[in-house]
Amino acid sequence: MTEHTTAVAASSAPDGAPQLRFEGTTPYEDYIHASVLSSLQRPLSNDPGEMAFIVTTQVMELWFTLIVYEWRAARDALLKDDLELAMDALRRSQRSHQALNHSWQPLAALTPAQFNGFRAAFGEASGFQSAQYRHMEFLLADKSRSLVQAHRGHPAVYAELEEALAEPSLYDEVLRYLYRRGLPVPEHVLERDVTQPYQPDGWVEEVWRQIYAGPQNDPLVQLGETLTEVAELVLRWRSDHLLATRRAMGAKAGSGGSPGVAWLEKRANRSVFPELWTARGYV
Repeated sequence: MTEHTTAVAASSAPDGAPQLRFEGTTPYEDYIHASVLSSLQRPLSNDPGEMAFIVTTQVMELWFTLIVYEWRAARDALLKDDLELAMDALRRSQRSHQALNHSWQPLAALTPAQFNGFRAAFGEASGFQSAQYRHMEFLLADKSRSLVQAHRGHPAVYAELEEALAEPSLYDEVLRYLYRRGLPVPEHVLERDVTQPYQPDGWVEEVWRQIYAGPQNDPLVQLGETLTEVAELVLRWRSDHLLATRRAMGAKAGSGGSPGVAWLEKRANRSVFPELWTARGYV
């Protein structure tokens, strides 16, 4: 129950009973739009597994939206040199990402026969077509202009992705923040083409080595560790996606024309904040 609904109940029902009379819809419905959410599940088959697939995927989309919101907040705070605000957003995103990862559970144990019971219903639809997930990857500096093209038929979504492609990623702003703190982040990294995927850099690795080799109570160490935890959650998400897909369909081709498991294996191996991992070997 929201605070607004609670306030209505307290003011209108002094005996402690919940308020049951409202003009129009309930305050809860007005705020959460639950009926809208509940109307968005439209199975195309009679297989009971399809409903679980649709709901789980829609829940994942909501978590994507929240994580994008938090990572953008962290990036914007770093742009203003507000490390505390950025750390708050990153920590909130960790809790959201943990919930996202747990969202695999309703689908993780599908057998091939169970998956085949509704697979034909979604035709060429595929998770890699998710615009919100693309926003997540762009914030991680995993940029791809070619993957934006899938959304040309939806002008508003396409424009948002084009804008996100051209913006610095969360990691770009982290490195710019470190530079402003006096660390030797090289100019070619600071001025890189942010529409391209980030490439690991030995000088950036040395920056993180210096941070980790220094005082362990340095806020920059905590920044590095928080980013590492975010990266680990992303890598676990990719791994869980790969395992769930392999269990449900083996090595079959993906529904959207991708190689399926082979595509996911390739994506799962893409590094997240790479120098945060490699620098540890030199501390």
